[in-house]
Amino acid sequence: MFKYKQVIVSRRDLKLSKGKFAVQVAHGAVMATLKAQKEKPEWFEAWFHEGQKKVVVKAENLEEIFKLKVEAEKLNIPTALIRDAGLTEIPPGTITVLAIGPAPEELVDKVTGHLKLV
Repeated sequence: MFKYKQVIVSRRDLKLSKGKFAVQVAHGAVMATLKAQKEKPEWFEAWFHEGQKKVVVKAENLEEIFKLKVEAEKLNIPTALIRDAGLTEIPPGTITVLAIGPAPEELVDKVTGHLKLV
């Protein structure tokens, strides 16, 4: 049914509390959505009207996050890298999640299809 989706990739190595984790995923979803709306309005519109499918997966560490970002950008998929303000659990500037898309599922799956769900 869905032809478009957004994937939020979280870092397994950070060990965030559930609340902190949820907020970081939300930041990623919002920032990537705004970027897609501006850069790929046709993808945004299709994804929005299909129900805004989102999937949260996990990467091992920051190095893997950067590799995924490069892969997504090579396919011209909008991305958002989230850096925490550092007010609570982790140091300021810590990269917590990478949001990819919304974009066509087949493109997103080329980048994130091998990752495990959270």
